[in-house]
Amino acid sequence: MEKILSVRVDEKVLNKISILAQKLHVSKKKVIEGAVQLYAQKMEAAGDMNVFVQTSGAWKRKETIDQTVAHAKSTFRKSWDRY
Repeated sequence: MEKILSVRVDEKVLNKISILAQKLHVSKKKVIEGAVQLYAQKMEAAGDMNVFVQTSGAWKRKETIDQTVAHAKSTFRKSWDRY
């Protein structure tokens, strides 16, 4: 699904996009999409796109899954009690 993106860019950048689109015989949209893809590939190659490294260890838990589930269920049951 395509979405609309509205951004303000420097006039020089917009001119470069237009020139590239004309020389490559593609739309400005394709130029921008291609540039983003190339940038993402560079980051992936450098290892900057590793989600597990960037999560600050939130996925590493000291408690077991059973303990986490029991704690969540206990909290949920307590929320149903009236005070």
